[in-house]
Amino acid sequence: VATVGDAREFKQGRQMAAWLGLVPTQRSSGGHARLGTISCRGDAYLRTLLIQGARSSLQRAKAVAMEKATPEQRWIRLLDARLPFGKVIVAIANKHARQIWAMLAREVDYDPHACLQHPMHQQGRAA
Repeated sequence: VATVGDAREFKQGRQMAAWLGLVPTQRSSGGHARLGTISCRGDAYLRTLLIQGARSSLQRAKAVAMEKATPEQRWIRLLDARLPFGKVIVAIANKHARQIWAMLAREVDYDPHACLQHPMHQQGRAA
């Protein structure tokens, strides 16, 4: 929390994830965008903690039965089935950074089922 300071300085969670270096670099030429490795900007120690936390989340998601898994654990398992290990870890760390931003900026506690109230999730259920 001390490293980030006031989370409201970031307009959205993606900006905080980018500040931490958890988004891919982008090179564009001739209308063709190429995404590279993570940018590794920002606080290396905090990024390392998020990566280690992501490893733990992946291990826990694999250990929990699908019926008892939280929505995030189900998302992690689906991600793990289709992406290489490194990309899965960075994607989870990125998501955690965005969740941390949301909790700090809105001054709320962690809720594992908060994604169920998200408008995009509600639209998916209505269709």
